[in-house]
Amino acid sequence: MSRIRTIIMGAAGRDFHNFNTFYRDNEKYEVVAFTATQIPNIEGRKYPTELAGKLYPDGIKIYPESELPELIKKFDVDEVVFAYSDVPYDYVMHKSAMVNALGADFRLMGTKETQVKSTKPVIAICAVRTGCGKSQTTRRVAAILQEMGLKVAAIRHPMPYGDLVKQRVQRFATYADLDKHECTIEEREEYEPHIDNGVIVYAGVDYEAILREAEKEVDVVLWDGGNNDFAFYKPDLMITVADPLRPGHEKAYYPGEVNIRVSDVVVINKVDTANPEDIIKVRESVHELNPNAIIIEGASPIYVDDPEAIRGKRVLVVEDGPTLTHGGMKIGAGWVAARRFGAAEIVDPRPFAVGEILATYKKYPDTGNILPAMGYGEQQVRDLEKTIEAADVDMVVIGTPIDLTRVMKINRPSQRVRYELEEIGKPDLEDILKKKFGK
Repeated sequence: MSRIRTIIMGAAGRDFHNFNTFYRDNEKYEVVAFTATQIPNIEGRKYPTELAGKLYPDGIKIYPESELPELIKKFDVDEVVFAYSDVPYDYVMHKSAMVNALGADFRLMGTKETQVKSTKPVIAICAVRTGCGKSQTTRRVAAILQEMGLKVAAIRHPMPYGDLVKQRVQRFATYADLDKHECTIEEREEYEPHIDNGVIVYAGVDYEAILREAEKEVDVVLWDGGNNDFAFYKPDLMITVADPLRPGHEKAYYPGEVNIRVSDVVVINKVDTANPEDIIKVRESVHELNPNAIIIEGASPIYVDDPEAIRGKRVLVVEDGPTLTHGGMKIGAGWVAARRFGAAEIVDPRPFAVGEILATYKKYPDTGNILPAMGYGEQQVRDLEKTIEAADVDMVVIGTPIDLTRVMKINRPSQRVRYELEEIGKPDLEDILKKKFGK
């Protein structure tokens, strides 16, 4: 019987995980290619032999997603698996129509075949979109568990942009580990705040192997989700973060609705900056999709070291890159801080953009007048640095989760914006965690 010839569409995350958990040793299937999008410089590589297993002695080549129609014809493909996140439903179904029109089946894999079971309790923090506030929610959960005397590791959704073999299992406990693994800005944004709080971070490519290493040294595993993907591990408690600044997205973006439907707890974040009617819309939507979920409202108050330094200044605002690009947000914490603390003007960075930053604006033309901190590779970091250097401003307001001055020179006065989750009302996350995991 011939094997089912398969292509996995991805972005160096869910695609590799689906392969590892279901396809790698499955003799019924032959994965003939991966395709890549969203993240630059993934295509042109191979998923290496060392990770692909005995059925794939030559590894598996990764192609640009734009070549998918030709690949389906070239390899006489039977099935195409869609395996990336934070995309609108019509986008997914346009891809399905194209695949079906070429004769192949179109597949969306669920939790049954892809979630790994842990020997330790797992708390998963996911979201309905990129930029909802997963990171500060994860930090809040970790802090509560630490106060309860539990040792915690955060296992972060994959961002394997380098040597995949070297990145199979990564452990981060110090800044030296970030340098050792040559972390990108995107990785540092997620790892540094945990390290600052004394939480070990694991990440990489092979997430069962990663889990088994983490289980050796912790009491509780935190799944720190990426985009709006659902968890790689079977959770004992599932928390999803929703965003009232984007009401309706919880029912319109794949696979965020999955997260709402399987959640034990939904945190409606940013209620301090959202319109009350939009908060109500999201609450009603969550209740419709999952009437049994506990709903918590939360705020994300912002802090800067010297608010008065911003007043009256012409400022350049730098925000988290993925939140502005495929996340679709036009403002972030830096923009809010600049307005709140009296900046005279938020200067449009686009006239100063160079190289890969300019290319980012062309790819995402709806990005507002703020600068996405793109840093998937060394060239992007240098182009970001040059863009900031060229900007005609008095000050840089940095709304990214890390201090950018760690990875580049910023030749202007700067203020870094910080934000944490604060729950409003009862029950809060502490009540829920103590009830679930307290001794």
